[in-house]
Amino acid sequence: MRDAETFRVEAIRRLRADVPGRAIVAASGGIDSTVAALLVQEAIGDRARALFVDTGLLRQGEVERVGAFFRASRLSFEVLSAEDRFLSALHDVTDPEEKRRRIGTAFVRLFEEEAARSGADTLIQGTIAPDWIESGGQLRDTIKTHHNVGGLPADLTLKIVEPLRDLYKDEVRQLAHHLKVPEPERQPFPGPGLAVRVAGPVSRERVARARVANAIVEEEVERAIARSQIPRPWQYFAVLLPVATVGVMGDNRVAGEAVSVRIVESVDAMTATAMAVPPELLRTIAERITRALFGTVTRVLYDVTDKPPATIEWE
Repeated sequence: MRDAETFRVEAIRRLRADVPGRAIVAASGGIDSTVAALLVQEAIGDRARALFVDTGLLRQGEVERVGAFFRASRLSFEVLSAEDRFLSALHDVTDPEEKRRRIGTAFVRLFEEEAARSGADTLIQGTIAPDWIESGGQLRDTIKTHHNVGGLPADLTLKIVEPLRDLYKDEVRQLAHHLKVPEPERQPFPGPGLAVRVAGPVSRERVARARVANAIVEEEVERAIARSQIPRPWQYFAVLLPVATVGVMGDNRVAGEAVSVRIVESVDAMTATAMAVPPELLRTIAERITRALFGTVTRVLYDVTDKPPATIEWE
């Protein structure tokens, strides 16, 4: 990206040429899709509908947080509730790639229905370079299928437009700053949501556990940042693992699941380094998670693997 203003002007010109009619904008609440939605709003105004989908796979308080973020960004948007649709699509699915494909299909079918209602023929996404690179773009191996790239169904009826396709995350954040989007350093959250932070089978109960664990990790890391104990990481979250691990409840032996905590530093999400954090922070996180999920989570681990060889998310 040469400079943010030049990119903004050129992106608006291209959007006006590429979208002569009406469009649906997939607005996840992340920085990528928010910047894309703002560019579309400036380019074609009320011919576009920015839709935020409550999939039932979101973080604690995410609907309220995203709504406040969109309003502060001056973005017009609508919220669609679709928890049952997404959980049903993931029933009995354990393979991470299949999860992403199912989620991508569920999003597209929902957007196609909304497009039919509003007479739209275009779907606008906040896809950025790491999304299509990791999904196997330009003859590369597929690292993981991003739901908004490789997860799209072959019989998609909407035209796809991706105004940020050639940008990396640090460039998107520069553009967000230029557009006066608040909190340009907002932590990324995967499009498939907690479905890829619930390793193995996805159920309403396991998603609820992952949501609690994620909230605790975020709260404690943010407290550590406020106390200047650690610099702000790129991402910090918890993953619920589908393993039975022995624990103790009173004088009784119990079997619960394990949670892995992930805190990483990065610049553009193409590589990442596991952050060295104070042991007392990890101890507090572990104590809070096992208390909050007493009897269902009996062990908390810290993931020290860099990217590569690992990816940032587990699935």
